[in-house]
Parts: sequence; C-alpha cells; structure tokens
Amino acid sequence: MNREEAFEFLDRTARGIAEMFGSSCETMVHDMTQANHPILAIYNGHVSGRSVGSTMDILGNETLLSEDGLKTDFVNLYATTPSGQQIKSSTFHMIGEDYNLALGINFDYSSLVYANRILVDLMSADADLKSAMWHSGDNRLGEVFEECLAAVGKPVSALNKNDRMKVIALLDQKNAFSFRKSVPFISQRLGVSRYTVYKYLTELSGEKERNLD
Repeated sequence: MNREEAFEFLDRTARGIAEMFGSSCETMVHDMTQANHPILAIYNGHVSGRSVGSTMDILGNETLLSEDGLKTDFVNLYATTPSGQQIKSSTFHMIGEDYNLALGINFDYSSLVYANRILVDLMSADADLKSAMWHSGDNRLGEVFEECLAAVGKPVSALNKNDRMKVIALLDQKNAFSFRKSVPFISQRLGVSRYTVYKYLTELSGEKERNLD
C-alpha cells in the first residue's frame, strides 16, 4: 500500500466513523512525517475548532512528539479542550516506507456528563417509601403510647399489672395494635415480654365478652 492508498483508506474510515457516531465525534487524518503533524482531512472539526492544515493538537498546543509518540497508538484517553469540553481520544498509526499517517478520533461526551447529572438528580430520593412509612408509624405509635401512659398517671417503672392492663386497654381503644410491629414496640416500652402483652390482650378480650353477656 502506497501513501495515496493509505490516506484514501484512512480518510474513508474517518468519514465513516464521524457519520456513524454523529456530530460529537471528530475524526481526522494527520501527516506524522512532519514535525508539527498537520491535519490532512477532518470531519466534525467544530468539536475542537480545527480544520485542514491545523497543527494544533486536541489540547490546543503545538506539541513536538518523541520518536515513540510518532509511532505509538493511544487508545481511549481522557482530554479536556481549551473550551472545557470533555473528550475521549484515540490515535491509530499507519506506517509505510514513505509515509506515517495517523487516524485520530475524539468523542465529545460533555453533554452526556450533564445528562447524567440530571438523571442522578431525577433518580435521587431521600429514603425508601416503605421504610419512611414504617418510621412514621413508629413515631405515631410512640406518641399514642405516651398519651396512654400519661392517662394512667404513672411512670413505667411504677406500673403494676393492673396499670399495665389499663395502658394496654387504652392502646387497644386507640387502635395502636393496628400499627406494624406494635406488640414488640409496646412490650419493649412496658418492659414486659411479647407473650405478656398478648396475655393482657386476651384477658381484656375475655372481660369484654363477659360484659356483653
């Protein structure tokens, strides 16, 4: 493959990649045999603001590359243009007897960064709805318990069985046992076992039945 054929191939490849990936994808062919490696062909040059003949790199510099840099492929590297665009950049060399050409690909993903921030904001939430509802229920259950305890007029440490039964009866009247995990909560606050709470509820239920009779 001679220089003309190599350039024709890279030029077609650059044009095809730019067309395939759209206006955010800049592609070009560099002449690497010259120290300032000018651009021989470029597509979507608005990404970096360059045109055919430009000797500026994607960073806006005129950089002299080392011998290794003139031959080494650079794949999927990060760069920021002078105007602040965020770029993914790759360079692929095609070297023959009398030529050294390079295909450059620069993809501007700045808009994707902004879109991602919007998506993150849209998807963010303060808490899980179910957990929030449970916590809300716990708070309300605590308020109801304190109301019933206040009605009995004693601190928990001073309650006897009859007092605890009164608290349970008041809680039952306020539908406190309809809250999720109400029995574990109330048993803990009263300092008794869950079994005891269930036992009190059974006794109260029996008293209601006897009163109805």
